Amino acid sequence: MNVSDTPVHRRSALRAGAGAALAAGLAAGCGERETADTGGAGAKTLTHPAPSKPPASAGAHAPAPAPRSFPGQPVQIGHGPRDRARVALTFHGQGDPAIARTVLAEAERAGARVTVLAVGGWLDEHPEMARRILDGGHDLGNHTQRHIDISSMDEAQAYAEITGCAQRLRRLTGSIGTWFRPSRTQYATPLVQRLAVRAGYPHVLSYDVDSLDFTSPGAAAVTRKVAGEIRNGSVVSMHFGYADTVAALPLLLTELDRRQLRAVTTTELLT
Repeated sequence: MNVSDTPVHRRSALRAGAGAALAAGLAAGCGERETADTGGAGAKTLTHPAPSKPPASAGAHAPAPAPRSFPGQPVQIGHGPRDRARVALTFHGQGDPAIARTVLAEAERAGARVTVLAVGGWLDEHPEMARRILDGGHDLGNHTQRHIDISSMDEAQAYAEITGCAQRLRRLTGSIGTWFRPSRTQYATPLVQRLAVRAGYPHVLSYDVDSLDFTSPGAAAVTRKVAGEIRNGSVVSMHFGYADTVAALPLLLTELDRRQLRAVTTTELLT
């Protein structure tokens, strides 16, 4: 999450423009929780000029951080410490790269850092996004190669989904990524947890707050859902590729600032 103005000034400006919308959103009810994930199909799109693409390899860059083991944490992590005012906004990396860049830039302007779990096929199509994420100070991880239901696969298929994306990440960044999150499910099965560890990931990253942004419910609904559930240590699931996510992020960052909650990478959340 390279900013031209300070997080305080930026957040003050956001609060002035977004306070009324946030208050209206919080006043309405919350929708039911879902764990299915459409992965960007049918998403709203934004129109942007086509960006130029930097070289798609690790090149002269130093290797990206490798996965870390966090002593005392289970293999599957759903949230961080509840005694510190930090939260992790995590994004499923798929969809229109222009929207992804907008989300990253908005977070960075507010002084926030996020975690991106990238789909291998998305990296094949948009390899420059791996370095864009890392250069912004964000965590980059593995969200399987094809983003299909990993829980329904046999051992060989599931392992290929994990290692396929890991290979793309290593080729692009010099690392398999700091985190693994299974596709199409909030929680990894025991088999998928074992396979992730075998592939080099000491932990599987789950979450305790689902934004449901992939259902395109509108920015106010996304903000309301997250603001109604987030607390110290929360890991929030969000998605690139949806216009509602772009519109909700300034409102959400303003609310986090009001509550004095810092949006940090998952690595920082657990350190």
